Amino acid sequence: MSHHLFILSPSDTPIYNLTYSSTKPAPTITSPLSSNLPTWSTSAFAGTLTALSGASSTTQHTTGGGVRIGGGQDRHVIQMIANASLDAVEDVMRKEGTMYLKSVDKFNEWTVSAFITPGNTKFVLLHEAKNDEGIKSFFLDVWELYVKTMLNPFHSNQQMIRSSTFDSRVRASAKKYL
Repeated sequence: MSHHLFILSPSDTPIYNLTYSSTKPAPTITSPLSSNLPTWSTSAFAGTLTALSGASSTTQHTTGGGVRIGGGQDRHVIQMIANASLDAVEDVMRKEGTMYLKSVDKFNEWTVSAFITPGNTKFVLLHEAKNDEGIKSFFLDVWELYVKTMLNPFHSNQQMIRSSTFDSRVRASAKKYL
C-alpha cells in the first residue's frame, strides 16, 4: 500500500514530497472505470486505465521502505490528484476550524487527507486504506519536524526542504504510523 505526502507552502508551492510504501498488504480493488467497459476495450486501453486509476505499473522499492514510481506518467497522475484536491481542502478548511481534515477528497481508490498548520502550510496525504488515527499521528509527527525545520534562521517557508535528517525522520514516522 503506498502513501504520497506533499507539503505545500502557504502559496501552494511544493516544498517536500515523499512516496512511501507500507509493508501492510494492499487490499485488492477493482477499477470502477474498467468494470463499466466491455472486455475488448479494457485490453486495448489497459495503460490508460492504469494511469487514470493512479496505479503504478512499475514500482521500484528503495531502502528504508520508500517506493519510487516508475515511468513518469504515474507520478504525474499522483501529482494531478494532489493538486486537484487543493480546492476541496480549502473548501473544507473554511467550513471546519480543525487542523486535521480527515477525508477531503477521493479519486478512484485514492483518498486525500490533509493537515493545515496555523501558518497555512498544507500537508496533503494520498492513501488507499482508512487509518484515521494513524494518519493523524503521522501528521502531528510531521508537523513537529516541520516546525523544528522552520526554526532554522537560514530556512524560509517558501524554500524546498532538502534535509536528509528531516527526510529520514518523516520516513521513520511513516513506517511507525502508516
